[in-house]
Amino acid sequence: MKLQTIVDIQPGSWQIGHEDKILLVGSCFADSIGQMMEQRGLQVTCNPFGTLYNPVSIVQAMQMTDIPPLVEHDGLWHSMAHHGSFSRATEEETRIAVGKSVEIMQRSLEEASVVIVTFGTAWVYEMKNPEPVSDSGASCVVGNCHKLPAERFTRRRLSADEIEALWLPLIEHYPDKHWLFTVSPIRHIKDGLHENQLSKATLLMAVEQLVNGSRSNGKCTYFPSYEIMLDELRDYRFYAEDLVHPSPVAIQYVWERFAEIYCTPQTRNEMQIRLKQWKFNHHIPLH
Repeated sequence: MKLQTIVDIQPGSWQIGHEDKILLVGSCFADSIGQMMEQRGLQVTCNPFGTLYNPVSIVQAMQMTDIPPLVEHDGLWHSMAHHGSFSRATEEETRIAVGKSVEIMQRSLEEASVVIVTFGTAWVYEMKNPEPVSDSGASCVVGNCHKLPAERFTRRRLSADEIEALWLPLIEHYPDKHWLFTVSPIRHIKDGLHENQLSKATLLMAVEQLVNGSRSNGKCTYFPSYEIMLDELRDYRFYAEDLVHPSPVAIQYVWERFAEIYCTPQTRNEMQIRLKQWKFNHHIPLH
């Protein structure tokens, strides 16, 4: 009896080892997989700007070289390009935190041999009449609204062509890197269920164009975490209590599928050894 539809994943032309430096950016799903990698001894930098969901904010973060303009709201200073964890009580404190993240992002991008990008949503919020969010001033899309009044933003859905056009220059600028794209299985139900599906479809089309386009020169790959969650794990028991995020069991399952494809048996054995060491180092004794 067949109880699952197994997603067929073709072996990649390259694999990840402990000698690789890996940069993960994007949705909180990237944080989950990054944690799995870090616990197993891989050299990982995960989301230097904090969690980002839309393709514009992610690519802006990777291209940013200067501290963006800061905004004061509700007693805190914010970077509209950063997660709320970077907000501080004073402008100077926020500037320091944001500046460090920009340095870490640029250094990690330069050093990485593998870049893993997880798109979460194609819906973006654009600030009305803002100071430029990026140093180029090319976009007013924000990574986080920081609970500013809704009337200060307009909301729209990106197109697949728009996403492709934004990402190709960055990919071409780093031809020595492997780019692994995935679409987060986390459902953005606040957008509406139908709107969430349209968003995910847009992201899937954009990644398809990046992976198969002639300008990417075969450097882009797609890992079907979205399809694994929807088809192999088609049950609410694989979701957390909010029915939006994958459960720890689901994240573990997706990670195992990932490791089967992108890690050699020798690397997987080494990862198990290092995971045992990590657990030993982080064990909290009862007495």
